[in-house]
Amino acid sequence: MRRSSLAGALMLSVLAALIVPAVSMADTLEASLNGQFPESRAINTMWVMVAALLVMLMQVGFMFLEIGFSRGKNAGTIVAKILTNFSIAGIMFWACGFALAFGAPVSDSFNVAGKEGFFLQGFGDPATAFPVLGIFDVTVETKFFFQFVFCAVSLAIVWGSTLERIKFGVYIIYGIVFAGLIYPLGAHWVFGGGFLQNGDYLGLGLVGMQDFAGSTAVHLIGATGALAALLLLGPRKGKYGPDGKPRAIPGHNMPLFGLSVLILWFGWFGFNGGTALSGLDGRYPEIILITNLAAGSGVLGALLMSKIKMGTLDIGMAGNGAIGALVAITAPSGYVEAWTAPIIGVIAGLLVPICVIAIDKKVDDPVGVLTAHGICGIWGTLACGIFTAPRLAQYNAFGDPNGGLIYSGSFDQLLAQVVGLLIAFSFVFLMSYGTFWLIKKTYGLRVTEAEEDAGLDISEHGMYGYPEQFIPSAELVGYGAAPAASAKAGAPIATTKEATA
Repeated sequence: MRRSSLAGALMLSVLAALIVPAVSMADTLEASLNGQFPESRAINTMWVMVAALLVMLMQVGFMFLEIGFSRGKNAGTIVAKILTNFSIAGIMFWACGFALAFGAPVSDSFNVAGKEGFFLQGFGDPATAFPVLGIFDVTVETKFFFQFVFCAVSLAIVWGSTLERIKFGVYIIYGIVFAGLIYPLGAHWVFGGGFLQNGDYLGLGLVGMQDFAGSTAVHLIGATGALAALLLLGPRKGKYGPDGKPRAIPGHNMPLFGLSVLILWFGWFGFNGGTALSGLDGRYPEIILITNLAAGSGVLGALLMSKIKMGTLDIGMAGNGAIGALVAITAPSGYVEAWTAPIIGVIAGLLVPICVIAIDKKVDDPVGVLTAHGICGIWGTLACGIFTAPRLAQYNAFGDPNGGLIYSGSFDQLLAQVVGLLIAFSFVFLMSYGTFWLIKKTYGLRVTEAEEDAGLDISEHGMYGYPEQFIPSAELVGYGAAPAASAKAGAPIATTKEATA
């Protein structure tokens, strides 16, 4: 009762934001009513909104991925978690996240947060209120929705590492803090016009950090939150034997996992291509091509390394090879030439089996978040410092205009990437660890051992994702079971205490 009351109160606190007066859409509505809505804005807006919807579809990919890697007794809870976190992110990013991430800076001398556009109201001229987005001829509502689904992706990344043993209320508490504060500030610094992106901060003389679509700002931030949770949450029961060696806990549905990878791959075309924020300059088809080349190379690299390390062509490694390569190409996708994409992708793919196996010896990360989104996010961010083309650095107007190391012969861009990574990681880890520590000391992080044995579907939600597998046959008449026939045949009857793996 205490757990459900707290979760309900937190939900109500988020929903209370809805009493704030509705946003004025004057710049869009007035222009459309008087026939002055520019054709260029209509075209750009259409492409960016389509791209945003592709990114939203990635929530389905994350849901199927986590369900596929979970045991059947924990499949249903993931549906509720995805829906809850997507809803929290939407409300919090509208209330304050978008303003903090992309609003005009609180301080021009050291840009750490935005100050315009809370509840998408009262911001005046959008070009000055949201300066890093102001140069793009796209409606504010579309820019908001596109950036919101990025926030929702980053939040979804956190939870893949916590499957099968975390309390549902933790999703709600951390989701509010993450979408309302942690992600917006980190994203602002890296690609929202903040000090890391602009460079030359604290007298260090560094060039601006480059992260086109979020290898650090979205993926590493999410993976860092996951790391903080894992260190306090601990492994699943039975993951490590008496000798401390990891045991495999297989997911129950690899075809569903395969579908998730393809959905994420498809959504990534919106993720990277949409970040061009224009349908008129011809950049987004090239970015999509680069994205696809990297992903395919990642699959091949992961298969090769899994054969070398494991002696098999592992299904999970193949899928995570695609995801890791997609994460890696996210930062450089708008900064590099197409020939570099297979290099970036295959290196990410080769890293996946090596890092998954190494990390599994120390922490229980069921879907490989720390590798696919963390290690590969780091690699992708560093890849900008190596491969950024001068023409694209100049076009995007961030970082060293002479390009990365192989073009300029200079370590300036690579150094900026390293420092930016360290600052972003440190901030997110400290904020996340502190938040999870407080949750652990008050509400609690982990379900009881009995609840973990039974599965989170029944213990947290009072129902099963796959009822036929867990409900006794005598109670399944409504599902078309034939308990009498089963009994006559001498078949074993499941009990409510049994929970198959």
